[in-house]
Amino acid sequence: MEYIHYPVLQHEVLELLVPPTDGGLLIDCTLGEGGHSELFLRKYPTLRVLGLDRDPKIIAKARERLAGFGDRFHAVNTWFDDFFSSYKGEAPSLVLFDLGISVFHYEESGRGFSFRKSESLDMRLDDANGLSVSDMVNTYAEDRLADVIYQYGEERYSRRIAAAICAYRRTLAITKSDELADIIWRAVPAGYRYGKLHPATRSFQALRIEANRELDRIVPAVTRAVELLVPQGRVGVISFHSLEDRPVKYLFRQLADGCVCPPDAPRCTCGGKPSITLITRKPVVPTEEEARMNPPSRSAKLRVAQKLEASDE
Repeated sequence: MEYIHYPVLQHEVLELLVPPTDGGLLIDCTLGEGGHSELFLRKYPTLRVLGLDRDPKIIAKARERLAGFGDRFHAVNTWFDDFFSSYKGEAPSLVLFDLGISVFHYEESGRGFSFRKSESLDMRLDDANGLSVSDMVNTYAEDRLADVIYQYGEERYSRRIAAAICAYRRTLAITKSDELADIIWRAVPAGYRYGKLHPATRSFQALRIEANRELDRIVPAVTRAVELLVPQGRVGVISFHSLEDRPVKYLFRQLADGCVCPPDAPRCTCGGKPSITLITRKPVVPTEEEARMNPPSRSAKLRVAQKLEASDE
């Protein structure tokens, strides 16, 4: 059955990410299938969108979806942190990060993101670079595997799972997503197999994060995005788990405060000034109706900040 793509928190994103003037540029840092970009292109007839994504297959889907907007939309095949590290173009009015993996990757990519499918165990968004998950589970030392699964998946049984993976690979290479899921299923205690989450969920998340260096990219890119924004421009970040949300929360807090002195310093001596104001003091989450209609949105959190005028900084 063909899936239907719904951009998460679409009403909240449109309500909170408001361009300071007519026209301007939105940089959609995680273009995906173009759902959020389409919302902005429809609402703001003079706004232009530059969409970034590392996966050329999903960019092709977005280009097809947004073809009717002509030259108001352009897409670039790149990681968002690489893009911002060298970008010297027009200052954006809006920047949006939607850090979740697209439903496309689970349903159509064929790269092993879903533990419910029998697919090649890859999970790279950019399959031309870096190690695949199959490479990792077949070559990483047991301690390193356990550390990855614990740190990036917050998986309590990481040691047991890593040991089971290493025991299995002594006989057979692990090449399929459902094969890895079965190894994990057998490794965890029986009582852990029937909870709300499939026992492979956290391990698959961890290995995907490792393969794509997902967490390493967030803070440098968001920091640079804030620097590039026009005054009163806004940046929004949608995260799907605490490992994504936590660094954004602390970064926004630091940029809104401006001071980088140690917490125990008796007074501020750094001379730092705030560069943003927080539009959302607490993260915005989906309504019960959205969570029911679009289950992948259930864990989404949106944080939005606005760049201060130069005189306010």
